[in-house]
Amino acid sequence: MQVAVLFSGGKDSSLAGLMLSHLLDVELITVSFGVCDAWVHARDSARALGMSHRVVNLPSDVVEEAAQMCLEDGHPSRAIQHIHVRSIELLSSLGVTRIADGTRRDDRVPKLTISEARSLEDRLGIQYMCPLWGIGSSTINELARTLFEFEQGESPQVRKADYEVELRAMVEEMGGPSAVGRIFPQHHVQSHVIGMRKGGIE
Repeated sequence: MQVAVLFSGGKDSSLAGLMLSHLLDVELITVSFGVCDAWVHARDSARALGMSHRVVNLPSDVVEEAAQMCLEDGHPSRAIQHIHVRSIELLSSLGVTRIADGTRRDDRVPKLTISEARSLEDRLGIQYMCPLWGIGSSTINELARTLFEFEQGESPQVRKADYEVELRAMVEEMGGPSAVGRIFPQHHVQSHVIGMRKGGIE
């Protein structure tokens, strides 16, 4: 049984992929909208983890729609959720039937409620998995420190391939540099996995 894990190269999606790899045949999937080449950072993380990785190119209008939402709302929450749901829908249209991600119990966005996840499964005929849903941030951070070597810092400075990277670029293209500073939160810490730690969990 194969599962496609939406993968940014960060510790959360890396942990989700690693957990599922003990049960299923995991393929790490990074979606790209052609705005920039951030996907290379996810590819490097996947290689460091020794896991299969593929880049799936999706229509740029998805991130264009999301950028317009950012400009209308003044914050990125609805836009990031939109990209997440559309990514799942578009992967499903390509024949992917099992889709997982690294969303956590304590996340705000992107995150589907239980009813939204059930609705998505019924509508698309997929199996949707979130292995980190029942785990708190402190436990996830401890697991990540134990299992991975990773870089961590404020979002614009970290090498990563999450939805925000291309969304920021599109917001800047549509609204200018000042729009990026106004819309995206300051001091948003994110991560980029660069390897596995020796020893692992004891």
